[in-house]
Amino acid sequence: MSHDTKSKLVYMANQIATFFKSQPASEAVEGVANHINKFWEPRMRRQLFEILEMEENGLDALVLQAAPMIRKPAAEVNQAR
Repeated sequence: MSHDTKSKLVYMANQIATFFKSQPASEAVEGVANHINKFWEPRMRRQLFEILEMEENGLDALVLQAAPMIRKPAAEVNQAR
């Protein structure tokens, strides 16, 4: 994953977290997870999980709290033809 791709995904995830911070705490984490599950394609979610594994990933605490609720896509299969 390129640095630009990582930066864009971190930025997008943190924007989602910023929006949901205006919600009650009990709904904010679920809101972040639901939004990512609903609107991010599997490739984006797969890359998000790669970012989550990095020590200093730059993700907002709300994204980190939502991570266990985000659906992890199946491993990508490269099919050369």
